[in-house]
Amino acid sequence: MKTIFDNTEINDLKLKNRLFRSATWEALADSDGHFDEEIYHIYDELAAGGVGCIISGFTSVYDNDHYFGSMARLSNDGLIPEHKRLTDTVHAHGVPIIAQIAMGEYKGKEIDELSPADIDTIRELFIKAADRAVQAGYDGVQIHAAHGFFLSRYISPAHNHRTNTPETLMIDIAKAIRADHPDLHITMKINSSDFMYDGLDENEAMRICLACAPFLDSIEVSGNGTSVGGIKAGVNEAYFEKFALALAVKVDIPVILVGGHRSIKNMNKVLNDGGIEYLSLSRPLIREPDLINRWQGGDCSPAKCVSCNMCYRTPAHKCIYKLRGID
Repeated sequence: MKTIFDNTEINDLKLKNRLFRSATWEALADSDGHFDEEIYHIYDELAAGGVGCIISGFTSVYDNDHYFGSMARLSNDGLIPEHKRLTDTVHAHGVPIIAQIAMGEYKGKEIDELSPADIDTIRELFIKAADRAVQAGYDGVQIHAAHGFFLSRYISPAHNHRTNTPETLMIDIAKAIRADHPDLHITMKINSSDFMYDGLDENEAMRICLACAPFLDSIEVSGNGTSVGGIKAGVNEAYFEKFALALAVKVDIPVILVGGHRSIKNMNKVLNDGGIEYLSLSRPLIREPDLINRWQGGDCSPAKCVSCNMCYRTPAHKCIYKLRGID
């Protein structure tokens, strides 16, 4: 019987439990991608709090990506020392960290406007960002193909009308990274559905996952319309579970499920309902960076996060309850 506290390994990635910190945008970088000092404190707290692995916040591969403000970057070599300090901070607690490599937009172009040369350039941007991640000491990279960002739009029929095999770009990225860094953990985050008219649906998401899986070490299942409000322990947790369970039956790599995890009881149930191997959390760890230590220490009450989503409206995306001094 699996539990969230199992010690496991995914190839060379050693994990002290089955819980990942899912990528969480902190908005703590300047326009060039340089970190604010506060980022190191946040990751130090997270790593000390007991989570098994951390996936970094959105990290753009492109210097001129201005899809939103305050995004971290791994788009040039000058940023490597700051990321090395970040990985050293996390590794000091014996926790591995994965860089989420991503892109918001490329030259303001719609997907259908991209030329073959543009696609070649974009592929190289991701590959070079992974090289920098290795130099900075990251234990893996996550190819971000979810939440409506560039790769998510690229694989979505609502945006890409130029090819029936959009997953080729992600496969080419993963294959090149694997060739250069055989021991690096390569994962992908993907929507189970875009939940929009003519967008990526579960059948197409499954097809893309199966095509990409041979070139990956794990897949994290998410979806557009994340951060659902009103999550209650034992009532409506794990809202992408159905797709993740179906995927786990069909792939030979671990599936990581994000979305609405609040209680040990339900998380252990998800792990034992089928082949899902890992779970990832975001908002609960904004409220309680030491949540995993609390659970392991014997206080097994559900996460204190009430899914209000006010953290998206605060500086550095802090929990509104913590800012108000409410335990």
